[in-house]
Amino acid sequence: MRPSGGFRLAVRGLRARLVVVFVLLAGLAAVTAAGLVYRQARDLMLARTESSLVNEFRLRVATLTENMRHPPDRATLQRLANGVAPAFLSATGAAVYRDSGLIASGDRTGPITPALRQGLATRQRLLYQRVISGGTPYLVVGTPVLLGSRRTPSEVQVYLVTPLDPEAADQDALLAAARNGVLPVLALAVVLALLAARGVLRPVRDLDRAARRLGAGELDTRLKVGGGDELARLVTTFNATAAALEANVSELREMEVRARRFVADVSHELRTPLASILAMAEMFEEEAGRLEGDLAGAAGLLNLEVGRLVRLVEDLMEISRFDAGAARLVLNDVDVADAIRACLRTRGWYGRAELDLPADVRIRMDPRRFDVIVANLVGNALRHGAPPVTVRLSGGDPVVIEVRDAGDGVDPDLLPHVFDRFSKADTARVRSDGSGLGLAIALENARLHGGSIDVANPPGDGALFTLTLPAGGPR
Repeated sequence: MRPSGGFRLAVRGLRARLVVVFVLLAGLAAVTAAGLVYRQARDLMLARTESSLVNEFRLRVATLTENMRHPPDRATLQRLANGVAPAFLSATGAAVYRDSGLIASGDRTGPITPALRQGLATRQRLLYQRVISGGTPYLVVGTPVLLGSRRTPSEVQVYLVTPLDPEAADQDALLAAARNGVLPVLALAVVLALLAARGVLRPVRDLDRAARRLGAGELDTRLKVGGGDELARLVTTFNATAAALEANVSELREMEVRARRFVADVSHELRTPLASILAMAEMFEEEAGRLEGDLAGAAGLLNLEVGRLVRLVEDLMEISRFDAGAARLVLNDVDVADAIRACLRTRGWYGRAELDLPADVRIRMDPRRFDVIVANLVGNALRHGAPPVTVRLSGGDPVVIEVRDAGDGVDPDLLPHVFDRFSKADTARVRSDGSGLGLAIALENARLHGGSIDVANPPGDGALFTLTLPAGGPR
């Protein structure tokens, strides 16, 4: 019932996702805000620069062309071009066009585009344009020259070219400031995200710890419910589930205790009458020669079945002692080979098994319980396997005893259930004197010694049971 790490991993994953989401949201908000501020400041800065230059340019052109005659001669246009640029400290050039031809110019007029000139000729009003030429940003302002009070078109266009290097530098500084401002915001966002994730996930972590305590057997685990959100409802559901689980487990444990007590009591109560019945059955079998008809055979069958019933009762009582934790070891320093031979001689199996038992292999164990283990493993192989049955002992720590036969082996579907109680299948060869408890008792005795029993179908015929016991006794 102990939970795996899946729930804890899910909590960590949720925490990581919440932190990422919070950081992304905070970062997006910071970048968006910085971008908007940068754009707004840039637009305002450029608009202020453009407005100042445009107004000064308009005023300068109006002053220089106030008394200009129509049509102006080339010298007049040259003076106009030469008089525009010096009025602007940052200007790099000025140009005057008449009839689409360049009449006079200052130092730099390359950024004046045909599109701007066409728009000026068409619309006959002041226009300006931002242009990047040679990697440098420029502001190009152009206006038509209108003469006299009637504002007569003169077919003359005047242009001013001024670089925006200072403004570009200011923009770069503004962009750097915005970028540098985002970094502490992101750092602050991470801190706030961790704090927020911690606050959001605290109930989830509490639920995780409670689930682990519940899985460890603390069935009285409950959580305090606070609030009315989804997490509160989840905690309420958890408490209800834990309460139902505690009630069910308590009921099942009580039922298990009653069932074990019932088996133990019934087995104990059956021992005395069964002993009497077995004595009478043996007496009938001894007198079978004097009985007539089928009575002789019935007497033998009665003795056989009563003997099986007695062994079943004994096995049930032994299992009950294991379940109650009352099984105890009486340890002695035992020669393993001698113990195996004694077990086989007692049951008349000594000549029916091939033995590979090296001398001087000694371990601390309970001889009676070891005898039960060996008797069940060898008896199972003799009854349900095929000869030859071999018993092989390997010294060391741990000591290994292998019991193998040459039969058909254990059905692969039944291998996981060989040591189950009352597991009976002739092909699985798990019967022990008809009770279905022999191998289960053998495994419990091995575990009581700190060892184990494994079963496999190795290459070739037969099944292999491997008993492993610590040389120094149970730890």
